[in-house]
Amino acid sequence: MAELAWRSRGRSRYSTRTVRVVASAAIVTAVVLAVLVVPPLVRLDEQAVDLSMKLRPPSWEHPFGTDDVGRDLLLRCVYGLRVSLLVGLVAAIVATVVGTAVGAAAAALGGWTDRLVMRVVDAFASVPHLLLGIFIVAMFRPGVWPVIVSVALTHWLSTARIVRAEVLSLRARPFVDAAISGGASRWRVTVRHLLPGVLPQAGLAAVLMVPHAMWHESALSFLGLGLPTHQASLGNLVQTARGSLLAGDWWPTLFPGLFLIVPTLAVAGLAAAWRDRLNPRRRSELML
Repeated sequence: MAELAWRSRGRSRYSTRTVRVVASAAIVTAVVLAVLVVPPLVRLDEQAVDLSMKLRPPSWEHPFGTDDVGRDLLLRCVYGLRVSLLVGLVAAIVATVVGTAVGAAAAALGGWTDRLVMRVVDAFASVPHLLLGIFIVAMFRPGVWPVIVSVALTHWLSTARIVRAEVLSLRARPFVDAAISGGASRWRVTVRHLLPGVLPQAGLAAVLMVPHAMWHESALSFLGLGLPTHQASLGNLVQTARGSLLAGDWWPTLFPGLFLIVPTLAVAGLAAAWRDRLNPRRRSELML
């Protein structure tokens, strides 16, 4: 009976995890289709102002209602999600490339180089991400690329640490010792044996970084330091809706917030499933 109960509990958790992964994949697919298909098909200007439709509640004509100058909120949320997702993806890729290069170089070279690089990483990590991001963005005019640079330069540290730890683990493997004994150079060992071994971990770090980068961009835009106020982004939409929320109009704040929360949770769910596949031991422990 105990064994039967253990199996049923494990199957129940497995089915729950499967449902969570399927739901996350469906949400991510819907988000990608929305940001790719809706703007070309819906030939409406998301900047068009119609003061006669100011702050209309959700209806059949405007499913998400309108904002404080009469713009359709559903279309604004889709455009804002497209911008936030673009910033998150590009910043995550740049940060992952930088972190992978730094972490792999530090672990492969070792010695004083490794210690120096990691002390630099610790120094950057001691500064709060948002504070450092504000400092970087403040040096440029508001726009997409300053935000991408800011997010990328403040999020490569964790990837560098993960890659360094993985490379140090791989260096202790027998096949690396065999390659070195066979006369392979340090560069060849790093490129042929170490980097391929850390790519799955680096890819997982990049996926996990996308939601974090989207929230970072939204925080900068909410503070007025990210994208220009006229450009639709989820942070800008929430920032401009503060006055409406105090007046009792809930929809200009609710729907942009949902467009930010739901996709990031879906991406995090897919990343968690990927992490479990990379670490079967952790997955088996969760099944107990």
